[in-house]
Amino acid sequence: MEHDTLARALSAMNHAEIKGKPEIILAPASKVILAVLKILKAEGYIHAFELTDDKKGGQIKVLLAGKINKIGAIKPRYPISKSGYEVFEHSYLPAKGFGKLIVSTSKGFMTHENAKQQKLGGALLAYVY
Repeated sequence: MEHDTLARALSAMNHAEIKGKPEIILAPASKVILAVLKILKAEGYIHAFELTDDKKGGQIKVLLAGKINKIGAIKPRYPISKSGYEVFEHSYLPAKGFGKLIVSTSKGFMTHENAKQQKLGGALLAYVY
């Protein structure tokens, strides 16, 4: 039984980037994975993604841009206040202003920078740089 589909998908993307593959197929699909992929596309870490329904949970074809150095899920999903991003930036990102934390907030999924601007807390999901 699959416990954390997001962690599995991000790990597969990390391995594909290390091997230099131009695309990867992630299965099963989920709304959380799709939300994270939308953020990665908006930030320029991937080119595109496409959801296909295979009647077994769905598949997502992701076209990689070759810009991901490291990506992963944050476990456990730490709750974070609107003023607590600095601590987790030091823990998960290699340098200030380099990379993104992906956060689930009451206003949806977003990067930690957008959450700081909107003064929102939430739960940490993933990091990428």
